[in-house]
Amino acid sequence: MDLNFTPEELAFRDEVRAFMREQLPADIAQRIKSGLSIRAEDTTRWQKLLFSRGWGAPTWPKQFGGTGWNPVQLHIYDEESAAAGAPRTIPFGLKMVGPVIMAFGSQPQQQRWLPRIVSGEDWWCQGYSEPGAGSDLASLKTRAERQGDHYVVNGQKTWNTLGQYADWIFCLVRTDPNAPKQQQGISFLLIDMKSPGITVRPIITMEGAHEVNEVWLENVKVPVENRIGEENKGWTYAKFLLGHERTNIAGVGASKRELHRLKDIAKQETKNGRPLIEDPLFAARIAQVEIDLMALEMTSLRVLSAEAQKRTPGPEASILKIKGTEVQQALSELMMYAVGPYALPFERGSREEGDLHSIAGPAYAAPLAATYCNYRKVSIYGGSNEIQRNIISQMILGL
Repeated sequence: MDLNFTPEELAFRDEVRAFMREQLPADIAQRIKSGLSIRAEDTTRWQKLLFSRGWGAPTWPKQFGGTGWNPVQLHIYDEESAAAGAPRTIPFGLKMVGPVIMAFGSQPQQQRWLPRIVSGEDWWCQGYSEPGAGSDLASLKTRAERQGDHYVVNGQKTWNTLGQYADWIFCLVRTDPNAPKQQQGISFLLIDMKSPGITVRPIITMEGAHEVNEVWLENVKVPVENRIGEENKGWTYAKFLLGHERTNIAGVGASKRELHRLKDIAKQETKNGRPLIEDPLFAARIAQVEIDLMALEMTSLRVLSAEAQKRTPGPEASILKIKGTEVQQALSELMMYAVGPYALPFERGSREEGDLHSIAGPAYAAPLAATYCNYRKVSIYGGSNEIQRNIISQMILGL
């Protein structure tokens, strides 16, 4: 098996590198490489730059405005953009609801929403989890009652990411409360966030960031034409979306960039007068994370290859979710360990505002505690890792 890139693939890599070098705004790259949170306006700015190059939807087929890239090209693009310091595009439109609309939406729905996702005109958010319905998503209680040509929606969604910026939300709602099984009687609705009756309430996380929200829906009217697929068949579309979400969570390219950052920090920090990276125990911990990341990358390439053959991700999506999030957490933990007490006394908001002088230590230590705290969630959202292990055991071992 030849794992080397072909001349055509090397030429594509050079093309991606040149675009990143010429078009990626320096201020955005600096924030990403310093471990600071990306701002909403920067995300939109970058998406529009990608769209102008024809790269607004790397994973989409050309017929829907995507690039039509093959799995190797997608891998190269992800790796090079992460290494350059490009922000990860907001996945809710491009990697979640977009594929659902392509697979199950009507032609008018595809023509209405897909172009605005690619261009960056519409920002989407997710309306899945509820109080009491997170990993056990099928127990959701948000109701949608049909009244003529529209639904009236009432309920509450929680852990809604970046909904304060969103134009639209895709929601799972219960349209038949008397369905014999939890997974039945659920529909998939697309809802305008400007609709009367929608209230977004912030949930401030432990590092002081406003990243997630509660979304309340009180007598919100949603046109029936905004329903994807058939009424009461939404669980089928939800499972399809979750497969794409879990694949996306793996974040191989971003983890490779963070691995380089970890090594740079370990070269600057010292222990007993020597660079920390020369300490055998710490070097062994870095090596273990790097080995896990290499294995994760191979599995990710397998999933990309399957998707190119129109196969929906199976248990591999859960494997990617588990190992990807474990690698991300391990990297943040090792960075904290490397800088020692300088990582602890961070100022709330420093990760967002970029106040790199908020602690008495090196500038690169300032955002590490906030990043560490933020990454505690990655093994929970998208279906907790415990749930993913259950899925793997059921799909592979039949347990």
